[in-house]
Amino acid sequence: MALQPGVAQDQLSAAPDQAETGRSERRRQAIIKAATEVFVRHGYLGATTDEVAARASVSKQTLYKHFADKQHLFAEVILDASVQVVDGLSSAVASTLDDAQDVRQGLRALADGFLRGLLQPDVVRLRRLVIAEADRFPEIGRAWFDRGFDRSLVILGEAMRRLADRGFLHGLADPALAAYQFAGLVMYQPMNQVMFAGTDALPPAGQLSRIADAAVDMFLATYGPRPGG
Repeated sequence: MALQPGVAQDQLSAAPDQAETGRSERRRQAIIKAATEVFVRHGYLGATTDEVAARASVSKQTLYKHFADKQHLFAEVILDASVQVVDGLSSAVASTLDDAQDVRQGLRALADGFLRGLLQPDVVRLRRLVIAEADRFPEIGRAWFDRGFDRSLVILGEAMRRLADRGFLHGLADPALAAYQFAGLVMYQPMNQVMFAGTDALPPAGQLSRIADAAVDMFLATYGPRPGG
């Protein structure tokens, strides 16, 4: 059946618009990726939009079409990274706890997920950058915390509450607090080690495994199911 002339014309005009939207989004993502590399390498003050544009293979005009200035570009880099942190940790929570039948095994797998995700060199470097610029851009630091780490632990707390509902945990009066306690037990030592001593100071795999084992043991000593419960 032949399309009506008006419908055909609408479809023909929509196709170039969709293609241009796709190209624009790819350029935007290329700029964010390049900017992340530049900010991590040089810090906020040392980074230049000239280098970002060169790394992204776009003109400065194109860069400024997407981002008004370096500050807006920096904010977008941090927000994009925080979304990735949330997505990664949320996926780890869902895959290890939602259908867990062995709470110790589930929490141990989650500890490994935390260590893998949060100790990645680029994540550590961005974390340092956010801290370094927290006084200059407090709203960006707040967004990193609120939309990234805090949101991830609220999600973890909700998963822990569901475990408690199934009888796998007990005494969980404040699930978000319990999630923070678990994350602290797992991450405090190795995160501080790489934050202050550099990413090359990452503890060896055996030490990370012992930290994760001890974290799960201590967490379950407080919140684990009681015998006969």
